[in-house]
Amino acid sequence: MALKAGATIGILGGGQLARMMCMAAARLGYKTLILDPDSQAPAAQVANGHVVATYDDEAKLEAFAHACSVATYEFENVPVSAARIIDAITPVRPGFRALEAAQDRCVEKMFLNGAGIATAPFAAVDSDDDLRAALKAFSGNGVLKTRRLGYDGKGQKVLRQPAFESLNGTFASFGSVPLILEGLVPFEREVSIIAARSLDGRVAIYETAENVHREGILHTSTVPALVSDGTRDAAGKAAVAILDALDYVGVIGVEFFVLPDGTLFANEIAPRVHNSGHWTEAACAISQFEQHIRAVSGLPLGDPKRHSNCVMENLIGDDISRIAQLCAQTDVIVHHYGKEEVRAGRKMGHFTRLFPLS
Repeated sequence: MALKAGATIGILGGGQLARMMCMAAARLGYKTLILDPDSQAPAAQVANGHVVATYDDEAKLEAFAHACSVATYEFENVPVSAARIIDAITPVRPGFRALEAAQDRCVEKMFLNGAGIATAPFAAVDSDDDLRAALKAFSGNGVLKTRRLGYDGKGQKVLRQPAFESLNGTFASFGSVPLILEGLVPFEREVSIIAARSLDGRVAIYETAENVHREGILHTSTVPALVSDGTRDAAGKAAVAILDALDYVGVIGVEFFVLPDGTLFANEIAPRVHNSGHWTEAACAISQFEQHIRAVSGLPLGDPKRHSNCVMENLIGDDISRIAQLCAQTDVIVHHYGKEEVRAGRKMGHFTRLFPLS
């Protein structure tokens, strides 16, 4: 049964994703309460309430849970312990199994492989010796990453045929935390797919987007992606397999590498609304944000089809100064995240340029 109008949806995290979920919830008649340690969190500008607390404050988490009819989250590094505390009082959607699968890159890869989805080869790295052994297995090339945390290119390093003696101290240079080495794959492009699953197991899948990154940060998402129908179908089937395996409720983002023959290697999953799905806000009747609110509140999912082709571009750091220029252009939809401090590498907003369907 769907939540009644006026019910409160709790959101763990108060960044731009939470902000856009709050806006979507308001359109459907719901109130929102965010929990975030930052008193100036962007979502606080549009939410109905803000609990200023850390994610290990059990008393605040319990009070937050009692104030909500359902809870969700805007980022995958919410502590599983926090989700469990809340779930004991009010449902957390997606469930914490999705957090457990996404928070550790080795666990994530094993989950994907177990669901029948191919990934790049990988190996756990807990010492410099482990790194040397993994590099030998991967023909001397790979991407070394922290297994937990890290985003937008942080916490990773590309290694190409390094001299083994030059690897001394590499593990320590990453803070002596658990690492993963992923083999390099000869991919032609990167794509992602946004999908949603409802309480009754129905699934809605958005068009595949083609993504370009700069310095590890998403720069543009173009729809439709230049891939074959077979590749597009394979991405959708992989998303459904992931959603069903996790008994998932809500929106998920799945990133893929497309190989020269059109086959896919899954790169990572994001158990939340995703940056590469921001285009849906402008090019679809039902955005990923509304779709997520519909799913977690028990409403029917909306039609994910698009009415336009488009290119979404992130506004990073000083790019936000382009707002006035962009607003003067036709067929451009701009979204400012309300962040006061402009920093290099910080996502400050995005815009989507629409084109007629071809």
